[in-house]
Amino acid sequence: YETFEELNLYCYRVAGTVGLMSMSVMGVDESNRAANWNWHWGNKIPKEEAIALGIAKQLTNILRDVGEDARRGRIYLPLEDLALFNYTEEDLFNGVIDNRWRELMKFQIQRARKLYASAEPGIKVLSPDIRWTVWAATMLYSRILNAIERNQYDVFQKRAYVSNSQKLLCLPAAWIKSKVL
Repeated sequence: YETFEELNLYCYRVAGTVGLMSMSVMGVDESNRAANWNWHWGNKIPKEEAIALGIAKQLTNILRDVGEDARRGRIYLPLEDLALFNYTEEDLFNGVIDNRWRELMKFQIQRARKLYASAEPGIKVLSPDIRWTVWAATMLYSRILNAIERNQYDVFQKRAYVSNSQKLLCLPAAWIKSKVL
């Protein structure tokens, strides 16, 4: 992809649409809209938030899988972003990890985190029965970005993943968010 706009469209088509479909299946909490603290939602369905969550997860997949994709001759990161950090396609295919790469990855991770943050307000208007699951999935998936950072941005030789213990620790926090936020 030449630009982030092109990558964003790809992410929308493969994951943003899944967010939209999932929201329709999960349902929106109609009773929650009357509460004074949710006045700003009115009759709004959190479509943009669902799309943002799907795109955030897809972008996380792309960042986690850069090395695997490079070995298959694929680059999903926008070429304009590589150029912005003076990092070449050849560097990527050779798995070069230097300051240029780290800054590029920090930039991409920040972009993904902004998408997760913009998606979160939509979770609170989902059906109460599904909020915990969506919070848990959101929190766990976003922690893949933390794993990339812990691996010092080496997505070429190290697989970024969330350990079972980290998953278990997320569940109570996700439950609390589902009840409070």
